[in-house]
Amino acid sequence: MFELKKSGDKFHFTLKAANGQVILSSQMYASKASAMNGIESVQKNCGKDESFEMKTAKNGKIHFNIKASNGQIIGSSQMYAAESGAKNGIESVRKNAPGASVKEVE
Repeated sequence: MFELKKSGDKFHFTLKAANGQVILSSQMYASKASAMNGIESVQKNCGKDESFEMKTAKNGKIHFNIKASNGQIIGSSQMYAAESGAKNGIESVRKNAPGASVKEVE
């Protein structure tokens, strides 16, 4: 499920797995409509291998980004201790994003 939240005058979303764990977090968007477009972009691009980019942080932890077809980052994962965790996170996005509902939360 995608959770859409308003923070101040901006919006952002998270994608949660069935167990409630956050898989992906978005950037901040200026409008609700822009955030909804971001959700649609995740749903559209999550099936493409080239949409995912794994990165290693300075502390050695691994995370991934999902990008739109224009190369813009749509969402970022949490930090994982190992590459296998990040790969599982990517698979979770692929499984959970396509048919996920959107819930607005406070």
